[in-house]
Amino acid sequence: MSLLLLNYSEALLTNFLIYKKSPTHLLPNYQSFIEDNQKWKRLQKRGEKIIVTEIPCLFCPLTDQNIGQAFEQTNYVLICKDEQVIGYLEKEHYLKVFYQQARKALAFYQTLLDTTQESWTMIDEHAHVVGWTKGAEKIFSISKDDILGKPISQFFNQNELEILNALQQGESVTEKLHRARRDRTVLISSSPVRLDEKIIGGVVTETDISNEVRLNEELFSTHEKLFHLENKIESRNHRDRAFLPLRGNSQLLKDTIEMTKKASQTAANILIYGESGVGKELFAKAIHYLREEEGAPFIPINCGAIAHNLFESEIFGYERGAFSGADSRGKAGKAELAQDGTLFLDEVGELPLDLQVKLLRVLQEKKFFRVGGTKEIKVNFRLVAATNKDLKQLVEDGTFREDLYYRLNVFQIEVPPLRDRPDDILELAHYFVYEYSSKYNKHIQSIPHEIIQCLISHDWKGNVRELKNSIERLVVLSEEGTLSFNDLPPEVKRSNISKPSVNGQSLADQLEVYEKEIILNTLEKVNHQKSECAKRLGISRATLYNRMNRLGIH
Repeated sequence: MSLLLLNYSEALLTNFLIYKKSPTHLLPNYQSFIEDNQKWKRLQKRGEKIIVTEIPCLFCPLTDQNIGQAFEQTNYVLICKDEQVIGYLEKEHYLKVFYQQARKALAFYQTLLDTTQESWTMIDEHAHVVGWTKGAEKIFSISKDDILGKPISQFFNQNELEILNALQQGESVTEKLHRARRDRTVLISSSPVRLDEKIIGGVVTETDISNEVRLNEELFSTHEKLFHLENKIESRNHRDRAFLPLRGNSQLLKDTIEMTKKASQTAANILIYGESGVGKELFAKAIHYLREEEGAPFIPINCGAIAHNLFESEIFGYERGAFSGADSRGKAGKAELAQDGTLFLDEVGELPLDLQVKLLRVLQEKKFFRVGGTKEIKVNFRLVAATNKDLKQLVEDGTFREDLYYRLNVFQIEVPPLRDRPDDILELAHYFVYEYSSKYNKHIQSIPHEIIQCLISHDWKGNVRELKNSIERLVVLSEEGTLSFNDLPPEVKRSNISKPSVNGQSLADQLEVYEKEIILNTLEKVNHQKSECAKRLGISRATLYNRMNRLGIH
């Protein structure tokens, strides 16, 4: 005997009228149900045929190859729940309701395709287009009426169609950078359509990033020009290049630079706070350039990189014969070398307590003795210190002198971490790419979109230094002038899994911000002469006007 069995949940979805048997007599399988149920026994005696099968999904046809013929011969459909038969319905009623539900499902499906603004493409087992949305029409400039029902290879190069890999090889991809046409770059996701373990079609979604790619290339070109311009500026007055190495246009960075300019108008000691890698020494040099005469010495010393027993001789110097192994001629210390210039103490929180006392005395009296010396040396320098630690907490812990803390902390500057100024990541990345491509003679032309997305998503705990090292790695490992996502450091690649956008903005929105800033800055430099601005940006006046209108620049 052949039977037709319909899953209970599917019956409810299609609003079938279910003829229930008594709930107290649920049986473990349909055979027991038939044997126990007098109604079915009477049907069997009359020669009625009953079919049992499972329908896994409302939108899928019956999967058994013989089900069509068997269905024609049946009069009833059994309904089961949790592998137990609970009732039945007449075949005619089943067909009417199922047909109506199929029409409703098709209506929802077609409305979804007509409503979405995303680009969706669907092909059948013969690679003919069976689905083409408005988004696809917009990206590829091909109307639905022209492409539906026709081979997709008629409109695109067959070797460049990712959807054919889904259909022919069963391959799936997610957000892969793809060029379906020379003038179109998209992020593509594709999957095969399977039925009964057989591939019957393919589906792809595309997100157009052509504008972002063009902007990326223009940003790279702009930074190439900036790189050459900076080399020319190097020959100008040192005060003009004070903040040149501090690249970025985020408001946080601009505010920090303004604070630094104000601090540099004084002779006061300045304490710079910031995480490792944010560029504290660059800010210290900027302060030096702004308030010292050209040629004045800038003497840095990393307090965290000197052995405890060498601290005093490193800072104050020593006379000949002061200790075993000392230079026979003696040596001037950093404080002495900084005469009439700037002494920069990096990681000052690592300074030993006994040296803190001596440093405090130098700052107060402007004189000291070399190690092993008897002659007092007078000095005149300005001090800039930097730390990535909370000095106030160190004072409370008893590892940093309170009087030295207040002597150093006359003017405080806090450098924001890179993760708090994501607007600067792209500018820095492009600059470093050009810097290292020139250094290693690699001729890199642009940064691929998937790398940009990953750079923006990463937290950069090592800040600018980590970003710079990552870019150098990419350039060194690049081949044929192309940067590879796989060459990113593992910890940076992992960031691509989590955050698709930064500060609630999509990548396209962030790139528009950078584009607007570039145009506004260029307009300001050329006194708002649009023809000169277009010339400097390497675009036509018409393109400049169009972009200004799109970005709301008046």
